This record gives sequence, structure tokens and C-alpha cells, in this order.
Amino acid sequence: MTESPHTVPTMPTARQSGCPFDPPKELIDAREQSPISRFPFPDGHQGWLVTGYDLIRSILADPRFSSRRELMRHHPTIDYGEIEVPPAPPGEFLLMDEPQHGRYRKPLVGKFTVRRMRLLTERVEQITAEHLDAMEKAGPTADLVTAFAKPIPAIVICELLGVPYEDRGFFQDNIDKFLGGEVSDEELFAAYTATQTYLAELVAAKRADPTDDVLSDLLDSDLTDEELKGIALILLSAGFDTTANMLALGTFALLQNPEQLAALRADSALTDGAVEELLRYLSVAKQFQRVALEDVELGGHTITAGTTVILSLHTANRDPERFPNPHVLDLQRRDGGHLAFSHGIHQCLGQQLARVEMRVAFPALLNRFPTLRLAVPAEEVALRPETADIYGVKSLPVTWDA
Repeated sequence: MTESPHTVPTMPTARQSGCPFDPPKELIDAREQSPISRFPFPDGHQGWLVTGYDLIRSILADPRFSSRRELMRHHPTIDYGEIEVPPAPPGEFLLMDEPQHGRYRKPLVGKFTVRRMRLLTERVEQITAEHLDAMEKAGPTADLVTAFAKPIPAIVICELLGVPYEDRGFFQDNIDKFLGGEVSDEELFAAYTATQTYLAELVAAKRADPTDDVLSDLLDSDLTDEELKGIALILLSAGFDTTANMLALGTFALLQNPEQLAALRADSALTDGAVEELLRYLSVAKQFQRVALEDVELGGHTITAGTTVILSLHTANRDPERFPNPHVLDLQRRDGGHLAFSHGIHQCLGQQLARVEMRVAFPALLNRFPTLRLAVPAEEVALRPETADIYGVKSLPVTWDA
């Protein structure tokens, strides 16, 4: 007889006080009970919450679980009633299944290879140095988010897509609004629409006058302007927001773990492993959803067709059955295989770019400012809410000895 499943009654809306880097305690407790739990959505839909590493990895690679937006009718914290969810707009391939997903992703794969992204290292070093120079000149205090964490990935992704430098602030502001989890539905829609409108104009401009960038390279394909606009939106938002929050939250985590920080400063060979450990430990892209397309046996339970499943990536990356002492930040950890970039066909296309940016930015920051420290008590650092798609800090006041 199938064991009665554990139930998580509501999705937590806050993290435990004093634990800004850990998943909400309710989710950690759920993982200790079982890697899969029942989850009643606010609209009454009976879904599932998966917190275990092995089960989440298997779902992410299983075509019986769909990413299609029109199937995502249930929100973990909001009852939207009978609202009808349309399919994802053309080009926005993260919310699509095969073959549509592959049609959009395939032309991009060759543009984000390990080799191509490593070729960008020198440019990332230059951008990073320029912002560290500006920080040092304006210091000895700064908000690391606005002075360092946001502009570096914003400039890199804008240059890759051929977005004019002077428009970078427009994107930062609007992406913050529709991914930050703190604005009204009206403001979110307005920011999303404004970004789409701009990108439509950008695609038209590239058609008229192609330049040396990813967007222009795609003009020779059979992709329509509407599809190119959607692809650009995905690349722009994913390429900016996740890395920006990793740089800021990662620095916060290092400052709160002085022994690990000292080890990284003392040995540059730790950098690559440190980036992977920070990705695992912080898991800023904390959860995704999938919908079962047919009945699936999972973890001793039957997930019936049409059921929504929440995948808690941050608890998977803290699963003690996969990572020993998972709640400890250990920059010398050798347990690879984290799910910070997801897994399967939807694994993050820009993960190598994100790695290059972090491998450059973290050591450069720490070497430039050997006395870098928080300028406020840790408990006063402003965190993004749990409702944000990407977790992080809203600001990170730091100081150093001039």
C-alpha cells in the first residue's frame, strides 16, 4: 500500500531570521520528512512539492513533465481563479516543450559555448576593472549592487545582443520590476510591455543595419521578428538578473564566512570551485514548475496527468543525501552536479557566460579591496522577497579602508 504523503500546507513567504542564505525552514523540514510532499495550491488544485535532489533531477530530464506556460494555471501563493493562461509568446522558449523549444534554442547553442564565452574573459576583466576603479574613486563606501553587481552582467549581455550602452539603465529598471517580486501586477505588465516594445524596435533596427552581435547573427535564420524579440527578452533577462544577484548575494555570503573568504583570497586556484559552491549554496533561481502530461510514478506516489509539480531547486542543492554538510559553505567542496543551472533540455543556455563573469568579478573585487566588509549589520541588509523569481539582495552597503 502506498504510504500517505507528507503535506506542505502553504508556500513560505519568508526565510528564517538570521539565515538569509538558507532556503525557508519549512522547505528544509519538508525535505527531511520526504523528498516529495503534497501541496494544496491556493486555488484548490492538489499538486506536489518536490524537495529532493534525485527526484528533481529526474523530473527535469523527463519529457512527461511539461514546461508549457498555458499549462501553468496554478500559482503557489496566489489564487488567480479561472484566469486563462495563454501559450508563451513566440521565441520565449523557456516556457515551451519540444519541438518548439528546440527550434528556438538550437540556433543559440553555438553562440554560448565554453570556448566562445572564455573568449569574452578579457572584455569582462576590462568592464570589471572600470567599475572597481569607479568604486574606489567614489569610496570608501558603496552599494555593491548598483556599483558592481548589476552593471557588469548588464553591460556584457547588452553588448552580446547589440543593445546600445545608453539604454542599459532602461533594461535594468524594467527587468528588476518584472523579476523582483515587489511591484503590482499593473507595474509588472507595464515593465514587461515596455521591454517588449523596445526589443521589437531593436530587432527592426538590426534588420535595417546589422551589427556584430548575437541578435544580428540570427537574422539569417528563418526566425521571424516576433520570434527574435521573444528570444532577445529571454537572453536579456536571464543574462542579467541571475548573475547580478549571484555577484551581490555571493559577496554577502563570503563576507559572512570570513574563513572561506580568507582561503579564496589566499589561493586563486580555488576560484572555479568557489563559484560552483556559491551557485549550489545560494541557488538564486530557487524553484520551477512542471505539469505532468500523463500519469507518472514518482517517489512511491502517482502524479496524475494535469497535476502541477513545484521543483524546489534550493532544497535539492541542500539535500544531505547528495551533498554532505549541505548547509555549510565550503569553497573546497568537490561534490559537483548542483542544479543551480537546472538540468535537461532547459539547462541554462548562458551558464558558461555566468561562470566567466563570476570567475573574473569575485577575485577582482576581493583583491582590489582586501578590507572589504559590510557597512551595516548583516540583519539590516535588504533582501529580495520570496515572491521574487530570482533571490538576492536589493542593496549591499559595503566599506573598506581607504
